[in-house]
Amino acid sequence: MQFEGIYTPVITPFHNDGSIDEEGFAKVIEFLIDAGTHGIVVAGTTGEYYAQTTEERTHLMQLAHKVINARVPMMVGVGAIRTEDAIELAQTARQTGADALLVNSPPYVLPTEFENAAHALAIDKAAGLPIMLYNYPGRTGVGMGEDYLQQVSASKNFCAIKESSGDINRLHLLANDFPNIQLSCGADDQALEFFVWGARSWVCAGGNFAPEAHIALYEACVINQDFDTGRKIMAAMLPLMSLLEQGGKFGQCIKHATALRGLPAGPPRNPLAPLNESEQDALAQVIDKMNSDIASIQAK
Repeated sequence: MQFEGIYTPVITPFHNDGSIDEEGFAKVIEFLIDAGTHGIVVAGTTGEYYAQTTEERTHLMQLAHKVINARVPMMVGVGAIRTEDAIELAQTARQTGADALLVNSPPYVLPTEFENAAHALAIDKAAGLPIMLYNYPGRTGVGMGEDYLQQVSASKNFCAIKESSGDINRLHLLANDFPNIQLSCGADDQALEFFVWGARSWVCAGGNFAPEAHIALYEACVINQDFDTGRKIMAAMLPLMSLLEQGGKFGQCIKHATALRGLPAGPPRNPLAPLNESEQDALAQVIDKMNSDIASIQAK
């Protein structure tokens, strides 16, 4: 499977009582497809999968598949501490009709390279779907090192990696030493660098509320190979990306920014709390400035 374009890890809107807003979930997906998003990721970190039961995750992937209706690819995250739980989710995703899986390292348990690879290979064996790896040691506690990548490369299903370590040397390693694994940007402030090094996809949470900006950078760099324009768009986006990463409230920022687009988002689930008023104001100002700057760049 070739991953091309902007893949958005869709948020999960909640009602104030914490229940899932199913109509809101469908509305966000429709918005993303109408905006030109190239693929939808269900049960990514931005979708708050970690705060959901297995039954809720199953229901959401089924609902998403129905709403998407094969208009764009659907990738399903199967993140779990227990390998057995990840396998169950992967098999359900296959039965539901998912096009690909997003596989991360089990959080908290700190597996070795061998143990981590065995976890991923067990998921692959059970589901038999194309897999995008998700390397985010800042959240899982372990990285997908060279030994890991060599072991999983035994299966052609491991066809891409969302690299979210933020380590630019990882980008160089992947591009030069593992050409069999497609690069996908997972470090938003390095999107330009990813595209320069050959990435053709970007899994970006900000696509929930600013698909136009993310698509503009992708099209400038990947479709048009216009890195001069790409640098200008990237510069316009960096203040937003910096704000999103400050204070450990990335997910809350994404949800509030999505609400600013007039879309249903609702509060985050426990243990997270919504942004305060000053944080909301700062986010709105940065988004307005970014949109204005990118509009000026495109007008020229």
